[in-house]
Amino acid sequence: MTVERLQQILDQFARARVLVAGDFFLDKYLVIDAGLTERSIETGLPAYQVVEKRVWPGGAGAVAANLRALGAGTVRALGLVGRDGEGYELRMGLEALGIDTSLLVETNACFTPTYTKPVWREAGTEREMNRLDIRSRHPCPPDVEQRVLLQLRESVATAHAIVVVDQVPERNRGVITDAVRAVLTELARAHPDTVFIADSRMRAGEYPGLSVKPNRAEAIRTVFGERRAEPTFEEVLAAGRELQARSGRPTFITLAEDGLLIFDGKRVWHAPALRQTGPVDPCGAGDSVIAGIALALCSGASALEAGIVGNVVASITVQQIGVTGTASRDEVLERFRAAGDAFLPRPVDG
Repeated sequence: MTVERLQQILDQFARARVLVAGDFFLDKYLVIDAGLTERSIETGLPAYQVVEKRVWPGGAGAVAANLRALGAGTVRALGLVGRDGEGYELRMGLEALGIDTSLLVETNACFTPTYTKPVWREAGTEREMNRLDIRSRHPCPPDVEQRVLLQLRESVATAHAIVVVDQVPERNRGVITDAVRAVLTELARAHPDTVFIADSRMRAGEYPGLSVKPNRAEAIRTVFGERRAEPTFEEVLAAGRELQARSGRPTFITLAEDGLLIFDGKRVWHAPALRQTGPVDPCGAGDSVIAGIALALCSGASALEAGIVGNVVASITVQQIGVTGTASRDEVLERFRAAGDAFLPRPVDG
């Protein structure tokens, strides 16, 4: 891909209407000043003192944030929030980024999914402590599921892309239930010109008719039914081919520092990662990859070109330490212009 071709693709991003459907989380960092620790009168235990709070949309919200940063024309959020403080913070965080929250389903039946991350600050340094996860442990309420299904059916006609974020590991505990996946397959087959792409931690093999973007471990677990500490490259290739055959659409597997595999239905391509010289933070890299891929696909890019775009976006966001990284179109163009050959995929199947 040339710089001129990349510019053509990026110029179309502002026209894109994208629906992000799935599990919207709140990432809440609570910064604790070690020097202010008190002793609780009631329990006698240390009472940690929070001096700073940082909140960002996480899960599907991080994907939506990346889409907006890349200049998508419209980004709509379809998911659920609880009637609680975290739900308010999540909605405000999304709206501050210019994301349409009118499709979020509010309910008393569930918590707003939240990753609470205490951060211990001492002697000018910070370290993250044990995370506190808040999410529903019960099945998705039937009324929420029905509203999600209705909104999907009503929204598909006006969307250029539907990005699915299936974050909750337990089946039917999140927004993307078995019934929702079935309707997504139905809609994808009825709207072949619309981009449908899913990122699923546990069920990447259950999206016929949709592109999928698992990471290496998720692909191996989905296809082989087990977690492997060091899967071979050949095993990852086999998993990708199987997932592409199941979905019938282009499939993308992220390989962390080793880049990205692209399965376009005809060939398999390996897009190498740009070697970084400074510190990197891989948290959220997959969110930026899928945002870049989705926008590129609905802007006329081939699967191969979309994979390059996603790879370039991730090379930028991993350099943003301790935050939900995002990249702009100008940054993507400049990064590719400076290191274009480093991103060019190579066939790996002969």
